[in-house]
Amino acid sequence: MANFEQTFKNIDDLLYKDSGADSEIDYIEQTSWVLFLRYLDSFDKNREDEAILEGKNYTAILEPKFQWETWAAPKNEKGEIDIHKALIGPDLVKFVEFELFPYLASFKEKHIDNPKTIEYKIGEIFSELSNKIKSGYNMREIINMVDGLPFGTSVDKHELSHLYETKIKNMGNAGRNGGQYYTPRPLIRTMIKVMNPKVGEKIYDPACGSAGFLCEAYEYLYEKMEKTAANLEQLQDNTFFGKEKKNLAYIIGTMNMILHGIEAPNIVHTNTLGENIRDIQEKDRYDIILANPPFGGKERIEVQQNFDIKTGETAFLFMQHFIKSLKAGGRAAVVIKNTFLSNTDNASVALRHHLLETCNLHTILDMPQGTFLGAGVKTVVLFFTKGEPTKNIWYYQFDAGRNMGKTNPLNDNDLQEFIDLLATKPETEKSWNVTLSAVEVSNYDLSVKNPNKPEEVPLREPALILEEMQTLDEETNEILGTLNELV
Repeated sequence: MANFEQTFKNIDDLLYKDSGADSEIDYIEQTSWVLFLRYLDSFDKNREDEAILEGKNYTAILEPKFQWETWAAPKNEKGEIDIHKALIGPDLVKFVEFELFPYLASFKEKHIDNPKTIEYKIGEIFSELSNKIKSGYNMREIINMVDGLPFGTSVDKHELSHLYETKIKNMGNAGRNGGQYYTPRPLIRTMIKVMNPKVGEKIYDPACGSAGFLCEAYEYLYEKMEKTAANLEQLQDNTFFGKEKKNLAYIIGTMNMILHGIEAPNIVHTNTLGENIRDIQEKDRYDIILANPPFGGKERIEVQQNFDIKTGETAFLFMQHFIKSLKAGGRAAVVIKNTFLSNTDNASVALRHHLLETCNLHTILDMPQGTFLGAGVKTVVLFFTKGEPTKNIWYYQFDAGRNMGKTNPLNDNDLQEFIDLLATKPETEKSWNVTLSAVEVSNYDLSVKNPNKPEEVPLREPALILEEMQTLDEETNEILGTLNELV
């Protein structure tokens, strides 16, 4: 793990120095394509070895000129990169931008009749990507580092996928629009444990971002299932489905799934909300939906026409898509802003009524501020089953006993009590039940109001107060220093 971690840090340091990469988001995009081509080389060699063992002929995915060992890492007799054959400097950048990328992008058109193949996915990825590493000397160093990573064993690949997830997390922390790609993995794993998917069920995330839900669901099923050929094929081809609108998120999500072991991910690059929900048929429906839809967006009038309940709020349109996309008896676990439970506008009230009428909203998990790093919003997780109306809702108000944030992020143990109590849904200081008959039908207000714990203003720990004072002092000194410079 340390080997991977140090390599990723060294690559970031090089990209920081390069004139073409400006942010953590650029760093992961550029690391991704190099990493992917190195992984593809390992993947292709494994397929070739399997074919030889079975006595079959094998044709490599890439032509010799574009294979990793030809352009990226030609080796000498000692197994070291041959400096006489390896491209470097402007020649390397020119080859990547004008030969390699166009060749890989052409796979999309060549394999358009077989979209469920890794060849088609290669074409999609490189149709969307562009190289931003402007120094061919930096690029050569990055390639050499990635070439030195071990890819041989399943342990190696697991460590690689774990570190890739860490990079996605860092991108989310970096600000700008990075946060949309990252949902805390302990929360995702908790949602999956509650859903308890089985082999044969179809799992869907229509706003999949970096595919965290789908990757974690794959890990959950793979660990629990019997490793038969039929089960493995089912996981590869007909279990995980996603949609993503944004280019970079789509690329990262696709690569993330490939690095986790799904050869040709069923992720479609599309605007989910551009689809008319009235056109969704039974064949388009899923057993399980896991999602954290983007919220706060304002959708145009023409997009709103695709939905029965008209609203500009992106997350509320996604909620309608979730309900329509579930099979009868299908289950969902969805993260959403807590104001969904109490907004008084007509669309919000109508949407809550629709959810309660068509689905059994059996559980609401209330998450504290700071759960999502870099975002100050409060969220809840809705757990519901389609096909029968809601009669009783069990609320659980999660309290970590600490201020959540970058230095104290959510961990898997935090939510274990929630999982343990879910089966019996008891009344405790943190949990309570609300029958639907007690919900005011004029507005269907489902606000989190804990009747078992009196409202109190929490006292902050002295250490936190001192930490804030120190931060304020540092900011004041910085401002005074700037003013002195101006004077």
